[in-house]
Amino acid sequence: MKFTDGYWVVKKGIEPLYAVEYFSHQFDGQTLTVFAPGKHITDRGACLNLGMLTIRITSPLRDVIKVSVSHFEGGLEKEPHIEIRDNNPEVSVKETEDSLVFTSGSTHAIIDKRANSWKLSFEDGTKELTSTGHRNMAYMEDVRNLEHPVEYLVEQLAIDVDELIYGFGERFTPFVKNGQVIEMWNEDGGTSSEIAYKNIPFYLTNKGYGVLIDDEGDVSFEVASEKVERVQFSTKGQKLSYYIINGKTPKGTIQKYTELTGRPALPPAWSFGLWLSTSFTTNYDEQTTLDFICGMEERGIPLHVFHFDCYWMAAFEWCNFTWDKETFPEPEAMIQRYHDRGLKICVWINPYIAQKSPLFREGKAGGYFLTKTNGDIWQTDMWQAGMAVVDFTNPAAVLWYQEHLGKLLDMGVDCFKTDFGERIPVRDIEYYNHAAPVKMHNYYTYLYNQAVFELLRKKRGEGEAVLFARSATAGGQKFPVHWGGDCSATFPSMAVTLRSGLSLACGGFGFWSHDIGGFEQTAPADVYKRWCAFGLLCSHSRLHGSTSYRVPWAFDKEACEVLKKFVNLKCTLMPYLYRAAVEAHEEGTPMLRPMCIEFPGNRACETLDRQYMLGKSLLVAPVFKESDEVEYYLPKGKWIHLLDGRCIEGGNWKKEVYDYFSLPLWIRPNSILILGKNENDVEYDYTNHIRILISTITDMTEICTELVDCKGRKVAKLQVSRRGEYIEIKSEGLEGKEWEYQILDESQRGYEVLIK
Repeated sequence: MKFTDGYWVVKKGIEPLYAVEYFSHQFDGQTLTVFAPGKHITDRGACLNLGMLTIRITSPLRDVIKVSVSHFEGGLEKEPHIEIRDNNPEVSVKETEDSLVFTSGSTHAIIDKRANSWKLSFEDGTKELTSTGHRNMAYMEDVRNLEHPVEYLVEQLAIDVDELIYGFGERFTPFVKNGQVIEMWNEDGGTSSEIAYKNIPFYLTNKGYGVLIDDEGDVSFEVASEKVERVQFSTKGQKLSYYIINGKTPKGTIQKYTELTGRPALPPAWSFGLWLSTSFTTNYDEQTTLDFICGMEERGIPLHVFHFDCYWMAAFEWCNFTWDKETFPEPEAMIQRYHDRGLKICVWINPYIAQKSPLFREGKAGGYFLTKTNGDIWQTDMWQAGMAVVDFTNPAAVLWYQEHLGKLLDMGVDCFKTDFGERIPVRDIEYYNHAAPVKMHNYYTYLYNQAVFELLRKKRGEGEAVLFARSATAGGQKFPVHWGGDCSATFPSMAVTLRSGLSLACGGFGFWSHDIGGFEQTAPADVYKRWCAFGLLCSHSRLHGSTSYRVPWAFDKEACEVLKKFVNLKCTLMPYLYRAAVEAHEEGTPMLRPMCIEFPGNRACETLDRQYMLGKSLLVAPVFKESDEVEYYLPKGKWIHLLDGRCIEGGNWKKEVYDYFSLPLWIRPNSILILGKNENDVEYDYTNHIRILISTITDMTEICTELVDCKGRKVAKLQVSRRGEYIEIKSEGLEGKEWEYQILDESQRGYEVLIK
């Protein structure tokens, strides 16, 4: 929200109370409390009839500083709040004549104590990260409607000359967010607008720090827009809290952010295979779905998960969690038949209960639905006639919802697509726990996905739980996987989809997917085949559409061959990919990584949004044009193409033409890539019958990697070092295993190799 007309003039009807100067402080060993009046205090009389801001500075984790700004503090604190890990680290405060310095780790929050000189700056050692100062931190009152004034807390943090801003969750707008206005409000709007399904009030900068606003409500950001030298954020109410997260580098800050808000769970290895959906409004029964599965088998295309979308349940009864008997008369037997073929089964759900569903009466009687303030159940005809919304703040409602899902798991269903969760009402709403409705709008999806994920973990065991979720908020990365929502079947939409995934990755979402071929409309074969390559080179891969099937033979014969090629490739990449998955789970670094994350300080990488790193060692640049052309950037070093073995020097842009069976897929210099020989499965022994590719390794260099099994356990290590023409390979944990190595080199020259 904008509060000014230009730089100097406050909008008419807006009454600001700015922090003007330091007045006094208190420190209790953990919290530094600073009082900042709204004008310069010249004498005792100046203290009268004057507002003041109270600023509390704390630290939940080393090198993370929390700032809480409040005006009036007499209001009730209402849930929800972002779940935060608080380690209670050691902090200190040092006072001089002109400053107060609050320190956590190597990160300082520095208060300027001089008269009429308000400034709060954040430094890493002696390097300033950002700051707030003159006419930045403020309480604003909008009195244009005197009967209903609106209160806001506002903060503005400085942007450096060459500083770029990323993140804010899944955004379909340009990857670099400078100049954008961003609202934190989950909505179901497809992938072709500025609204988003996954709003995360966290941003990351190329200077290596991040900022998390601790508010689940409708936080409004002006990113170098209202004041072009600052990121402004504002919330309604009397209090605003934010965290300065200093991870030293963009990757380190993502890791620190996920340490603060939660690391992603590790999805099961089988979930990394190919998912095939019935699509949304298509007609299907068991014979149709069997034809899909048999069609994939006949064409030699590995398939690992089959998904039933909405119409596994009867129309007007979403959700009743009961198979439509007319279409699927023997669901348990059908599921068993599919399990016998080696398939996992996923079914679509949402958190809404239609009035025609038998569960509506149960929910009404049990008090499990969201209600209006007068006690009536809130209902709407949008989506399903007379539907109600499950109130996940009610523990009994959670158990009731889980009980019905549990019956499906007992029947043999393996996982759930947790669709929707964005259309949550806020006006005249009363939650079971009396939570603030506006803050619950985004937070609802956290409780929804948490309820389903915890049930899966309980029923299936640790390491076997996986969702396919559309909506999210801060902390939602703990419940993978998330997919990108309703994209169109075009090349521009394909590129937008990647852009959104890169933005989401900046918020620590480790596992991500999208609808291969696009959801809306039906893609031409050209787009479908290019999307197959892109989709299979992501952590999770699903064929799904709206009104038409996404089986490859519906496009052309070559599409079957292209899909098979890249499913086979992904299967062989699983030893490498699942190690990257474990890294995402343990360290918080997402599998799909923007180039600026993996190559900090490289100016050429800071704006790239049509290529990415898959894990730390593979660079992927999908083809987004009908001309078959792709332009991309390779950082310095000698890169090896995984598919054709070429070695080229990086440090510049490349423009090439690729057929449907290839794309820029480059192995990073000084990398070890572990490949399996299994082209059909994603769950196998990742340490046996493997190929070890050692990319161009520079002299006097040592590189290491760990090998994991298909449960994510670290079971072996590999270390490679080069000294001139001499290469040494040391392995631990591969005794009795069959493996081979290949040293990739631009000149294909031989090395003297010692294996230990």
